[in-house]
Amino acid sequence: MQMFERITTFMKDQDGAVTVDWVVLTAAIVGLAISAYTILGGQTMDLVETASTSIDARQDATPSAAGD
Repeated sequence: MQMFERITTFMKDQDGAVTVDWVVLTAAIVGLAISAYTILGGQTMDLVETASTSIDARQDATPSAAGD
């Protein structure tokens, strides 16, 4: 009868279920972060390149302060 009680206690134990919940939640968050990076990454790089080109053009048009 003692073996049956141990099996019953083991089946009712919920400690491992919490760990599984956290693993699934963490995987979902990582998946969403990767998706957001994939979607926004290209657009962000386009914006950075546009800003860089604009800054370079402005610097080329402005006379240098050193008096060249």
